[in-house]
Amino acid sequence: MESTATRRIAERFSRLSTEQRRVVYEGIRSKGLTLDQFPILPREDAAQDRCHVSYAQLRQWFLWQLDPQSTAYHISGALRLVGALDVEAVRASFAALVRRHASLRTVFRAVADGLVEQVIREAAEPDFSLIDLSGVASLPEREALAQRESRRLSETLFDLGEGPLLRTGLIRLSAETHVLVVVMHHIVSDGGSMQIIVDEFVAQYAAQVQGTGPALEPLPVQYADYAVWQRNWLEAGERERQLAYWKAHLGAEQPVLQLPVDHVRAPGARHRARLHGTELPKALVQALQRRAQDENATLFMVLLAGFQALLARYSGQQDIRIGVPIANRHRLETEGVVGFFVNTQVLRGIVQHRSSLAQVLAQAREAALGAQTHQDLPFEQLVEALQPERSLGANPLFQVMFNHQRGGFAGLEALQGLALTPYDLGEQAAQFDLMLIADEAPDGRVHANFSCAAELFEPSTIERMAQHYQAVLQAFADRPEQAVSEVELLGEAERAQLRQWSVNGQRHAGEQPVHRLIEQQVLARPDAPALSFDDQTLSYGELNARANRLAHRLIALGVKPESKVGIAAERSVEMVVGILAILKAGGAYVPLDPEYPADRLAYMVEDSGIALLLTQSHLQVPGTEALEVLALDTLDLSAESEADPELDLHGEHLAYVIYTSGSTGRPKGTANRHLALYNRLAWMQDAYRLDGSDAVLQKTPFSFDVSVW
Repeated sequence: MESTATRRIAERFSRLSTEQRRVVYEGIRSKGLTLDQFPILPREDAAQDRCHVSYAQLRQWFLWQLDPQSTAYHISGALRLVGALDVEAVRASFAALVRRHASLRTVFRAVADGLVEQVIREAAEPDFSLIDLSGVASLPEREALAQRESRRLSETLFDLGEGPLLRTGLIRLSAETHVLVVVMHHIVSDGGSMQIIVDEFVAQYAAQVQGTGPALEPLPVQYADYAVWQRNWLEAGERERQLAYWKAHLGAEQPVLQLPVDHVRAPGARHRARLHGTELPKALVQALQRRAQDENATLFMVLLAGFQALLARYSGQQDIRIGVPIANRHRLETEGVVGFFVNTQVLRGIVQHRSSLAQVLAQAREAALGAQTHQDLPFEQLVEALQPERSLGANPLFQVMFNHQRGGFAGLEALQGLALTPYDLGEQAAQFDLMLIADEAPDGRVHANFSCAAELFEPSTIERMAQHYQAVLQAFADRPEQAVSEVELLGEAERAQLRQWSVNGQRHAGEQPVHRLIEQQVLARPDAPALSFDDQTLSYGELNARANRLAHRLIALGVKPESKVGIAAERSVEMVVGILAILKAGGAYVPLDPEYPADRLAYMVEDSGIALLLTQSHLQVPGTEALEVLALDTLDLSAESEADPELDLHGEHLAYVIYTSGSTGRPKGTANRHLALYNRLAWMQDAYRLDGSDAVLQKTPFSFDVSVW
């Protein structure tokens, strides 16, 4: 469609009522047209200083009202400038930026029904301060004072109702050394805006120094125009269209990612961000780019998939949701405008333990492409529609963020006569528990920067996480067919540490599978009581014989060392016989408590990979329809041998897999070996010696590991 025609439609569209817009929108969609084909227009009432806020600004307003003391949404940056600097030109350059971009002259006022509007001031002086430390004699003291002043500038609170919401400070260390600090509130800016400000500052500064005007094209629209355009289209029907995609993508449940942390989370606490960065090896980056090309993907998708796989390994969860910021500047009119355009999307990946890395990448690719074509739905609207359980200690819909950034502030190189280097502002407020920022430089180098809540994670933990992320990425490059659970995360230093920790000075003689100890007791005292339940008592000989008959049946059904066999039984003689039989057959038992909720049992059955289940005839275990199921209380084993099975079992074979309660997310299967179990029981016998006159009350449910000993 011709641009003049789409412009005329857009002009008419903007003048319609909400109901009329919905009718026109349906007609536009029926012709296969999308909102991308219609321009953003300047507001017809642009002379008015008040207008609607965008949905993103509305959420920022609510967050600020909830916690006006927070600095989590301050966007800060600082540079050290060495060379002859014209301070007045710096001041004038920022004044010109404020005149050019209405967002930098905007404040916010509460209106009826708890809503807010933006108020654009016609003129506003920039908040610019010069802090002269050049008179301090000691260089170390000057540097310390500069660090303190830069932190003060970045952490001084903004008043969204009074403004200004752009703050700049120039700290003079000497005649030719300065630190420039720029701070904005997120409600009027974003990362893309910071790049615009840097580029235009360079142009304005050069023009001020040379006494000329900067060669900047007039802005076609201001951010307030975008806010009105966004509201008109979303209310007309675009919201419902895009929301339908996100509801299907994210599903009905919104699980919280439960990462293991080093310190307990304090309710309502503010967190500081701690950064650990590492540069990915050049060869690895090149290999990942080739992998992306082979899979018709991008480097962003590979890096995201690697992060999803890492989080699945760390959390033990399968449903991994990561927040990803998107610039949301896909429209030509918005490319040079300062404002809060960035949107947050939730990219979901189902990462099962047996999923291959290639499958994880394919999912990440599909999620990223789908998100790209549905990027206009504000995150705030998604939260409102899905209504996740809210908590002051957790971000809604996702708890971890991934941000892939390209380029850098290349425009700064145009500041002739000045050498510029980044200046560290120190620890900032943390918005999320964990954030991975992948910085891709113009020369192809990639830095993986992990930002974590310092009050939750120790530095060593995040350093290990960065190393493990690199190991996962290496696996994506080398063996994409490898299962997520098989990726070796540990480096040689960590393996050496584990070997050192595993040196057991209390190792006990006679190591063997525990059921062999029962077989020895049968030879020594076959008639001694072994098990009592209600009015039933089995001797060691009787218990062993019953377990042997069942073990031989299990072996005939394919159970062998390392096989996992489920057992779902109420407290009974059959339960003990079943556990002992599984061990004698060489298998590892997986207890499934019949009292557990059905969805948890179904998950454990699927996740453990059992192919056979022992149970009782009156019990129904969900998720076992395709399994071989034996009812212990009705099974006829009279034809089976009572002899001990002869199997080549050793201490490294698996003995059992017991699942955690799932109180912090999905239940996690924890496996243990025969050797570890033997050593635990042998130590207990040394410490709390039992003999034939003792009886032990087994009160712990068999789904908890304490039941084993």
